[in-house]
Amino acid sequence: MPGPSISLVADGGDVLLPVRAQPGAKRVGVVGEHGGRLKVAVTAIADKGKANEALTEAIAEAFGLKRSQVTLVSGQTSNQKVFRLSGIHLAPAEARLAQLVERAGT
Repeated sequence: MPGPSISLVADGGDVLLPVRAQPGAKRVGVVGEHGGRLKVAVTAIADKGKANEALTEAIAEAFGLKRSQVTLVSGQTSNQKVFRLSGIHLAPAEARLAQLVERAGT
């Protein structure tokens, strides 16, 4: 089975992760892959940054990082976002991403 079609980008010692946000969901977690992005669902609604905070926490947990190691780079008001993952190199991030997408079943 081929790996996910999500392209992570190395940026110095960090990794840039494209995300498709699904705010207002029933459950929190990685849903799968959507349009070349990691689809992440959060229960928080898209109001005053609540969903962005929840997404940051969900991504940190999914990749085994501290919340402070995950920052929103772009897409503050969009469902298409890019997050910076600090403290993880490209190869381990790609391996973890493949596990997350496979577990989600997409």
